[in-house]
Amino acid sequence: MPSVEVKNLKNEVVESLDLDASVFDAPLNKALIYDALKAYQANQRAGTSATKTRGDVSGSGKKLWKQKGTGRARVSSIRSPLWKGGGNVHGPQPRDWSVSFPKKMRRGAIKSVLSERLREGNLFVVDQFNLENHKTKAFASTIAGLGFEPGRVLIVESGENRNLELSARNLTGVNSTSSLSLNIYDLLYHERVVLSRAAVAELSDLLNR
Repeated sequence: MPSVEVKNLKNEVVESLDLDASVFDAPLNKALIYDALKAYQANQRAGTSATKTRGDVSGSGKKLWKQKGTGRARVSSIRSPLWKGGGNVHGPQPRDWSVSFPKKMRRGAIKSVLSERLREGNLFVVDQFNLENHKTKAFASTIAGLGFEPGRVLIVESGENRNLELSARNLTGVNSTSSLSLNIYDLLYHERVVLSRAAVAELSDLLNR
């Protein structure tokens, strides 16, 4: 069973916490992680890009000149794609890019990344983020005091912590989220993952359902 040191915001070791092996000691599954990331990014696409076809652009539909006898090329409408200001041919149209991805596979991918972060020594547990205020400068000092080197840090809290959210959002490279909103992209993008003790318990419950 894996274990990790639990520290307070003063960088003092409070206790040693045993972690759920099914969540924090899962094997690395690169193929599953890749599929989960691809599905997540596909589901983030808005699918709103569009171009105007000949039926959408403004202009008369009247035939410009008679079909034969003028010596000129035959033409049907000023909205033809051949004309300046005409419609676009085979351009992008609004569509739904979302894909279905099984919950068990998504949870398995998150388990795999969490376990790998722990094996790398890049997963940390803090007793609780009981911040007195939402001052960014004070929180930056707290992060520095915890010994995190410059880099991308993801802080995962259980439930809503308004002071944490406000103080972390202006720090470059530092992002916060809740255990319910944790996703595969954030885990892969950030180099270090910091969990509150409550978030560890909540993730263990959520990922084993």
